[in-house]
Amino acid sequence: MLKITDDITIAEWELSESFMRASGPGGQNVNKLSTAVELRFEAARSPNLPAHARARLKRIAGRRWTRDGAVVIRCDETRSQARNREIARARLVGMIRRSLERPRRRVPTRPTAGSKRRRLEAKTRRAALKALRGKVRGEE
Repeated sequence: MLKITDDITIAEWELSESFMRASGPGGQNVNKLSTAVELRFEAARSPNLPAHARARLKRIAGRRWTRDGAVVIRCDETRSQARNREIARARLVGMIRRSLERPRRRVPTRPTAGSKRRRLEAKTRRAALKALRGKVRGEE
């Protein structure tokens, strides 16, 4: 059981882990030990995840969201299988917690009169500078 918040927990049947050989650090162990972890969370079928959080999780997960509605997290950062499991689970918890936060509504603002004036003055100065770059005439 994986605890997300006080009222949301993920059951073990919703998670599946597979281990494979990792690339990267590990010396000779890379060739003989399966330390990389692939954590799969069946998000679309999860009864504990609210619908609004599921929709946001799909957007947050991006390419890690599969066609059948699972989130796949792969971790091969360390030489230890147990540590890679912890990192993968922590990433999943972080993603789910981010999906539970309701995004702030953006309040549209208008530019101030001063910022409009400064912008137009800068455009005028730039135009005057560029106008001086042309060919010089009348000096022959």
